[in-house]
Amino acid sequence: MTIPPQFPPPPPQGPPPQDPPPQGPPPQGPPPQGPPPQGPPPHGYHAPPTAQIPPPQPAATAGGPPQPDEAPRRGLRADPVSALLVVVIVVAVGIAALLGGEIYARHRADTIVAKAVSCVVEDGATASFGPRPFLLQHFTHSYRDMSVETAGNRIREAKGMKLKLLLDDVRINPTAESAGTLGSLDADVTWSAQGIKDTVQGIIPVLGNLVSGVTPDPSTGTLELEGPLGTVTILPQVADGGLSLQVVKVTGLGFTLPRETVQPALDAFTSTLTANLPMGIHADSVSVTDTGVSAKFITRDATIPNGAQDPCFAGI
Repeated sequence: MTIPPQFPPPPPQGPPPQDPPPQGPPPQGPPPQGPPPQGPPPHGYHAPPTAQIPPPQPAATAGGPPQPDEAPRRGLRADPVSALLVVVIVVAVGIAALLGGEIYARHRADTIVAKAVSCVVEDGATASFGPRPFLLQHFTHSYRDMSVETAGNRIREAKGMKLKLLLDDVRINPTAESAGTLGSLDADVTWSAQGIKDTVQGIIPVLGNLVSGVTPDPSTGTLELEGPLGTVTILPQVADGGLSLQVVKVTGLGFTLPRETVQPALDAFTSTLTANLPMGIHADSVSVTDTGVSAKFITRDATIPNGAQDPCFAGI
């Protein structure tokens, strides 16, 4: 029997054996993270305990249970100081507007009234209204406590004559017949001795140019017009609702002259002084003072003319 030849076994197939890894402490740190699993968890899966820990709750405030988080409040409610500032600004703007309107309206009304009076007396004038709010008067068309004062240069032809007016209960209601009504008007007129002298020098022919001075005499209520050639004694008085200057005596060149030499000139002067006064204004009283002549003119429940009736009142 033939014995088959023996061959050594073939070498094992596969990679060569590797040396065992070195021993040491396990690696530190969290395991590598991968992408989160997709889709719902498999049936029967329970989250690990760490996934079921509820989120921390806010600590309870003293005096009550914990409150849920509130959205931050915005706007004026969240800042009372800003709200108060806005209110203050609005009120200040409103007050400033009212004051501006009050000042403008007063100035406008003062100008209109002063212009009318200045036109009547032929002298400069200033007007003012009382403490009552003017805008309220303007809206109601009813004006109280008005005062007017002239410059004192003249009233028409009377030099050195000054006027102070007080008007009350003025109601503006423009119609074809009038501009309104006037409850009361009181006018105080003063005429200085110097003004009387300057006036007489221009109205009494010949003798007027010789008048060098005027001496008031309150005890007799007369005025002495003095000159180098003589004197004229005049008695101021009220006559027919106007101011009259009556000649009491004329003395010149050592003898008495007839009053007719002077009286016509004085009558012509006083008639133009008080003629055609508007609204029924008339003289109420007159007196002689230490400084000259004082007179009072008044009217009550009068009708204010419009511009068609009297050009001086065109702006009312």
